[in-house]
Amino acid sequence: MSKILVVDDESDLEMLIKQKFRQKIRERKYEFIFAENGKIALEKMLEQEDVDILLSDINMPVMDGLTLLSKMNEQHSLVKSVIVSAYGDMDNIRTAMNRGAFDFITKPVNFEDLELTMEKTLKHVKQMRETMKAIKENNILKMYVDETVLNFMGGREFEKSLLQNETIEVSVAFIDICSFTSISENESPDTVVKLLNSYFDVIVKEVIAQGGYIDKFIGDAVMAVFKGDFHLDRAIDACLAVRRQIEKLPNESGQESFLPKVSIGINSGEVVSGNIGSAELKRLDYTVIGDSVNMAQRLQSLAQPGQILISEASYQKVKESFQCKQVGEMSMKNKAVPVMTYEVLN
Repeated sequence: MSKILVVDDESDLEMLIKQKFRQKIRERKYEFIFAENGKIALEKMLEQEDVDILLSDINMPVMDGLTLLSKMNEQHSLVKSVIVSAYGDMDNIRTAMNRGAFDFITKPVNFEDLELTMEKTLKHVKQMRETMKAIKENNILKMYVDETVLNFMGGREFEKSLLQNETIEVSVAFIDICSFTSISENESPDTVVKLLNSYFDVIVKEVIAQGGYIDKFIGDAVMAVFKGDFHLDRAIDACLAVRRQIEKLPNESGQESFLPKVSIGINSGEVVSGNIGSAELKRLDYTVIGDSVNMAQRLQSLAQPGQILISEASYQKVKESFQCKQVGEMSMKNKAVPVMTYEVLN
């Protein structure tokens, strides 16, 4: 449900909005909050932290719409504002835009136009919030984080969340592009980079589609992490899709014998999640570490081209959902006894 704050001292606008959008309100697609002026609007913003967009008049008592825009830009930068005013001259439009307005609608209000503008603005807000979520989850800020960026991202609260260390339950997948070393040694740098990036694009798309995130790129391999409900199932679904899509790709390597394939290791378990790196260099990698991660990497190193390997423990969790085949016990580094492995078929 989208939450919309309407700021206008004309009470008839509130009545009209409730009438025109009654079905959307009833269906819980929209929730409207009303304020008579900018001062009350800011107070309501403190009470309602999940407001998506602001619809505001310009000419109001106590605090006008243009002043409100300035305050909103300072205090609630993720909330997008649309001016709804009878003062539709160019000076007011320019002033509103310069103070952060996303769009401008003139009175008397055309409600069809208003709804289209609201939907466009809500879509923009959703994209912004998804980007913010991706920044937190994919850790685009993990390097060279400075005070300006932290303030933009939400100040001290975001800084604290960025620096949190915790123990969590996840599934980790290592996905390696098979035989790519021979291409990197024999083809031009442009060909190597272009080809590798095209493979990574396929992998990233399928990982994100299953709610996972890319922890890091390691040479010609990808480490992906899945958290939350059914994280192991989603990790396997993503890897099956990656294998399927990669094997559909044409051979553009310049080497006739090369066939695009991946070898994959997946493991599920407890990991430590936190910032690892050098504070001195301001280069911190927000990542997951632990035996569960190491096991996923070792399973991948043992997997053959086109093969997805999991451990006995993971197999027991997913055997009713996926068709698997026992591969056998395999010796692994730092493991006292061999580990029973299974191949995920489909």
